[in-house]
Amino acid sequence: MGGFFGVVSEQDCICDVFYGTDYHSHLGTKRGGLAVTGENGRITRRIHDITNAQFRSKFDDDIGHFSGRAAIGVISDYEDQPLIISSKFGTYALVTVGKINNIDQIAQRAFDQGYAHFSESSNGELNPTEIVAMLINRKNSIVDGIEYAQRVIDGSCSLLLLIGERIYAARDRYGRTPVILGEKNGAIAATMESTAFPNLDYHLKHELGPGEIVEFDSREAIQRKAPGSTMKICAFFWVYYGYPSSCYEGINTESARYRNGASMAEDDRDILDEIDSVCGIPDSGIAHAIGYSNAAGKPYRRSFVKYTPTWPRSFMPQNQAMRDLVARMKLIPVQEQIQNKRMLFCDDSIVRGTQLRDTVVRLYERGAKAVHMRSACPPLAFGCKFLNFSRSRSELDLAARRAMARLEKRELTDDVIREYLVYGSDKYNAMVDEVRKELKLHTLKYQSLEKLIASLGIAPEKICTYCWTGRDVEDETPDFE
Repeated sequence: MGGFFGVVSEQDCICDVFYGTDYHSHLGTKRGGLAVTGENGRITRRIHDITNAQFRSKFDDDIGHFSGRAAIGVISDYEDQPLIISSKFGTYALVTVGKINNIDQIAQRAFDQGYAHFSESSNGELNPTEIVAMLINRKNSIVDGIEYAQRVIDGSCSLLLLIGERIYAARDRYGRTPVILGEKNGAIAATMESTAFPNLDYHLKHELGPGEIVEFDSREAIQRKAPGSTMKICAFFWVYYGYPSSCYEGINTESARYRNGASMAEDDRDILDEIDSVCGIPDSGIAHAIGYSNAAGKPYRRSFVKYTPTWPRSFMPQNQAMRDLVARMKLIPVQEQIQNKRMLFCDDSIVRGTQLRDTVVRLYERGAKAVHMRSACPPLAFGCKFLNFSRSRSELDLAARRAMARLEKRELTDDVIREYLVYGSDKYNAMVDEVRKELKLHTLKYQSLEKLIASLGIAPEKICTYCWTGRDVEDETPDFE
């Protein structure tokens, strides 16, 4: 998915942007980049491939060559960022996070209207950040350009734009990703992860609303566009993506996961005598498991430990064989916590299920007597249209969809799919049991959508639930006028 951090300071800000950007490393593993406005007013940029090395190690040698009071940084899944753009507004640097579903349509309209060309990103696709820059440059001001880009894009786009010693921060149209301002004496910063603030001595100043645009320097932040009325923040920030110490919309990730785990335990009173321990799939399943353990009165145990120094998040690689390798190599079993144990695992979600099935088989091979599984969210039935959560080529890659297809043996129309998504219905139970058999589990339960949202503590209408329901904001038609 990616994340960004930007700062304007009365003093040199290089250390702040370096460490602030690094605190977003859990959100992407492909590219890292920094752009700094120097004392001469020129923007200096560095971009590195961080596929096989951490952000800090790739930029250590660059930091000594940077100097400036305004800078932005980005961790990106796929494309090179930041981009430096020469425009009628002057030269600026731009970073974006989101997903542009209609990128080819936007590019073709630009060709039809006389724009010369676009570059390609490293994977042979159009660079979304360059497309956003083109849209911004079509209007008479930066703010009008950002607002126009938000209207035109089908998907989502949050961004930071550095020009001189000022930064424009914009949250995507429906607030699917967070953008948060912090301040300290002589400096203001923007981040996607509030985790980046405490150790850099920033305090929360303002959380942007959906579609809001703010311009800031080292002294003040000025609202340039008020937030819209429709919020659809991605629930997966609390389920999986978000770092434990981060807060979104005032809700802490770790605490929400504890509540969600406790909620799952409430539905399992009838099987508690059949388990010896509660375990979490590292890392994001751990807090759900701790919440479950505390509510169930069953000991929490680490039957797997995660080797973090060199292995990235397993959903990041596009190749399934590589995803499976990463998942296998980074989880190291603790034999004493597996042998002859009846274990209940909590995982953040079940996406494809291939890695989980391999994990379950390994547990049985090491002497587990029983393996129960609890998913901290409902069955994933639709690929995300708004964030790069996964680049599966087909929705049949999703474990729940495969189960439906096996049961139906006919085309899975939206109406048929939704019959399987009614929690507790016969078709729902049949789908869950089909997944359970595929994953070789003793029992399997998914958290209900209602209880998940209740655990988050946010109004249901403010949460994006598309990947579970296939429904979202009705008016998603791009406005090119």
